[in-house]
Amino acid sequence: MQRRSLIKAMGTGGLLAAPAFAATVKSTQSAALSFQAIDPARWSAFNAGELNHLMQTQGKTSHGYNIKRKPYAVFDWDNTCIMNDCEEALLVYQIDHLAYKLNQEEFAEVLRTGVPNGPFKVEAGYKNVEGKPVLMEDIAADVDADYRWLYTNYKGFGGTMSMEQIHATEQFKDFRAKLYFMYDAICDSHPIEIGYKWIIYFYKNMTPGELKALAEASNDYNLGDALRKVKMPSSGKFPGKAGQVVASHFFGVRIHDEIVNLMNTLRANGFDVYVSTASLDDVVRVFAGNAKYGYNVPAENVIGLRLEMQDGKYTNVYKNGWHFNWGPGKTVGIQRELLAKKGFGPALVAGDSDGDAWMLKDFADTKVGVVVNRLKTGEIGERSKSAAAAIWQSGARFILQGRNESTGIFVPDEKTLKYGKTDPQLLA
Repeated sequence: MQRRSLIKAMGTGGLLAAPAFAATVKSTQSAALSFQAIDPARWSAFNAGELNHLMQTQGKTSHGYNIKRKPYAVFDWDNTCIMNDCEEALLVYQIDHLAYKLNQEEFAEVLRTGVPNGPFKVEAGYKNVEGKPVLMEDIAADVDADYRWLYTNYKGFGGTMSMEQIHATEQFKDFRAKLYFMYDAICDSHPIEIGYKWIIYFYKNMTPGELKALAEASNDYNLGDALRKVKMPSSGKFPGKAGQVVASHFFGVRIHDEIVNLMNTLRANGFDVYVSTASLDDVVRVFAGNAKYGYNVPAENVIGLRLEMQDGKYTNVYKNGWHFNWGPGKTVGIQRELLAKKGFGPALVAGDSDGDAWMLKDFADTKVGVVVNRLKTGEIGERSKSAAAAIWQSGARFILQGRNESTGIFVPDEKTLKYGKTDPQLLA
């Protein structure tokens, strides 16, 4: 009797609960289809409105949304998703930790890979402290000699000196300054493709796992480092063939929280999110994909530079047949990796420099191009002008987002405050 009554009560309870359960399912389904706005945070008010409008009209709550044809967004990485450049930060981190898998002969080869001999551009400031031109072959010889000394003496390479002792030497001071000077000089004296490829050749002989660990360590260190521009003089005691030079680096990296939120909100509204970078894709994948940084971009959604592999390790040979993913090359990357497979272009594109200027404009399906305002001229300057002229015009093709470069965070305005300046500007 008691058992039968209990069963009956349970059955009645189940019948009575059914409508409530159905209501819960319906509520859950409605929530799944509800529009999610971005956190306005430090977006300019106009930009926040335009981004929300895009997601409302293109996302899963819009009329005609097809989950099999999900709209998508493409973001540049360095200086768009973050403040500063994670691969340039990694270059300095690699130098400071002598984190190379290269013997002396291999380093000498990588150091010269793809870079023509001759003077760097004096008019761009690439001269020694005596005002004389710096030749590629001279400074390479100096850095080569420095590395050979470091390789012989550093404990990590089989020598006897600790890293602390190494850092105190004139040879390390010379190596650090001249190697970074070379990077800037190569980029500014030759087509950008030469410098952007050159920087990734130093990963030669690393496995993807080793590079991933190195990149993550660099990210974490630079996120905790102060934002500051520092001059790095080479050794005055050992001027070498090139003479004494002075390099400059903008230290520190910051996460752009508004981009993190935008990426996650886009996904919540039924968009896919991709990254297109002129850094090595495996380096950016560490930052874009590791959950602790918040961007949550799958590894396969990152399009960047690529190297040939040999026995599971990187080489100093650029991947055969793979485009150079910068400027017009970013359009090529989207065309071959996304448009060709999906049949349509991105609804949103975000960038900050000439490296992004073409992908911002080249696709008829793009409704909004977000320009992180770095007060640049050139091709990206033209996109910035278009954005500035369209502030508060609904349906603007380009929008301009300002930031404070001393703090590394967005500001709720289209104007940017450059590092070391006191007055924000709208355009260069």
